[in-house]
Amino acid sequence: MTASSRLSRLFAAGLLLAALAGPAAAHGFKVGAIEIEHPWSRATPPGARTGAGYLAMSNAGPQADRLVSARSARAETVEVHRMSVTDGVMTMRRVEDGVEIPAGGTAALAPGSLHLMLMGLKAPLREGEMVPVTLTFEKAGEVEVELQVEAMGTKGPAHGGEAAGEAHAH
Repeated sequence: MTASSRLSRLFAAGLLLAALAGPAAAHGFKVGAIEIEHPWSRATPPGARTGAGYLAMSNAGPQADRLVSARSARAETVEVHRMSVTDGVMTMRRVEDGVEIPAGGTAALAPGSLHLMLMGLKAPLREGEMVPVTLTFEKAGEVEVELQVEAMGTKGPAHGGEAAGEAHAH
């Protein structure tokens, strides 16, 4: 085998590995012991002033950590909210003390539960775009993630991930 054909095969193998790893690597983020997977949002109609963000977080560390805040250049403010239904009435309230990710456990921001609320959107969220959001954790620090904007009405991310729930221990 010539050096040229070896180089061609090595290049092809590298392209294949990059293609296989690309989607997973492109939509997973890590800071300290915290891994964030499948951040996503739904497209918003023209003129909408709010949007929501969802994601799954896991903590490989020996101590609990906490998502304490978020921000995005695409919105005036970003808050963690909890949606609940009591006696048929839906309420949404800001979560003041953040979201705990237990040591060795997970926490999810999902439709119908905890979620990021992007308020004062500067432009509608459009299907197919990526929206940068900086998450701040009490111990792990800051990490910028990108919300993959899915179609309006989507119930979960097109690329997998937890569809519902809050904190779970492994």
